[in-house]
Amino acid sequence: MPAFVAWLALAALPATLQAQFGTQQRPVETPPTPPITAIDDIRYLSEDRLGGRMTGSTGADSAAAYLARRFEQVGLQPAAGGWYQSFTVAKEAPVAQSARVGGLVGKNVIGLLPGHDPALRNETLIVGAHYDHLGLGGFGSLDPDSTGKVHNGADDNASGAAMLIQIAARLAQSPPARTVVFIAFSGEELGLLGSAHYVKQPMYPLSATIAMINLDMVGRLRNGRLIVYGARTAKEFPALLDSLNWHAGLDLKAQGDGYGPSDQSSFYAAGRPVLHVFTDLHDDYHRTTDDWQKIDPEGFRRVTNFTMGLVTALGNRPTRLTPVDATPPAHSAAMPAYGTYLGTIPDMTDNPGGVRLLGVRAGSPAERAGLRGDDIITRIGELDIPDLQAMTNALRSHEPGDSVSIVIRRGSQVTTVRARLSTRGG
Repeated sequence: MPAFVAWLALAALPATLQAQFGTQQRPVETPPTPPITAIDDIRYLSEDRLGGRMTGSTGADSAAAYLARRFEQVGLQPAAGGWYQSFTVAKEAPVAQSARVGGLVGKNVIGLLPGHDPALRNETLIVGAHYDHLGLGGFGSLDPDSTGKVHNGADDNASGAAMLIQIAARLAQSPPARTVVFIAFSGEELGLLGSAHYVKQPMYPLSATIAMINLDMVGRLRNGRLIVYGARTAKEFPALLDSLNWHAGLDLKAQGDGYGPSDQSSFYAAGRPVLHVFTDLHDDYHRTTDDWQKIDPEGFRRVTNFTMGLVTALGNRPTRLTPVDATPPAHSAAMPAYGTYLGTIPDMTDNPGGVRLLGVRAGSPAERAGLRGDDIITRIGELDIPDLQAMTNALRSHEPGDSVSIVIRRGSQVTTVRARLSTRGG
């Protein structure tokens, strides 16, 4: 029988008889599972059901478990003690009573990517981002009457945590010479508690850590403007940042020492060079409206690419960086917002001739003094304020309870107000 005729005869048989004659049906193919995107990660971390990820809450624990799974999925290894580094929020911590978190447990999530060079793999580069936020508001919120409402913190800082995953996934395909330690910190909103704990109990000696890169609020790039703080913490940073931006084409604002209101401060205070990558504050900062739908995917991609280049360059450079003296000014705290407190929300970009305010915190010394958004602070006490760093230094030179004069420009008028400084929550 010709082959074609035989095939027709066999195809006409019932399926049970086809099987007897050795015919096999082709299995149904399952469509491939779409890869998890950065927006997927941000959306998960900022869902209402995580309750705003306040340190020590069940929502924060769920976020930590998710990050550990994602770290493993993209090719990272757990640290010697597992994925988590736990710490207890001290009851005497400055904000423990205000936030009602004293005695609760926070978890840093740590993943390792071993370096490929037999010698340089004993040195580390840390890439970090906090994943905690403000929970149900009240403490730290800029929304009036927000207590009990979920503050999802999509940009602050689900965006940074998601960028950790993106960089880890890409870097795992071709690890650099040095070991890279990825850390999702808890407790940042309470005063850098998670990063301070890591500095005290590092996985690798800090002396072997060449730098720390911090990702905090990296999801809302506007007009291509990217701020990188800490550019003066290593002699090599300005040239490196300029070189990377030649390809990235961003409106790059590289400035400042390593002190500031985010986790890089803990490492700079310990003498390590640091960089804080930041797309600036916005009207949803510390409000219930910081939701995932407002993340800019294309801007996020551009910042990820820039940071990926930064991590790769530092991970592969043949020599160590040259740190710049990290001695803090007299009477300073590692994070001024949790020491002497004024309660302003500054525009974090360059403001020659003063610091423009985006707003003030409700009930803060700034609000009580009559400061408001669009005011430009030019002097605090005896110190001129040409920029944000000068303002930080001026506040560090005072103690809670001090009464200070503040000179501001408001439109075409120059006026002086008086504020009594406090501690956060006081």
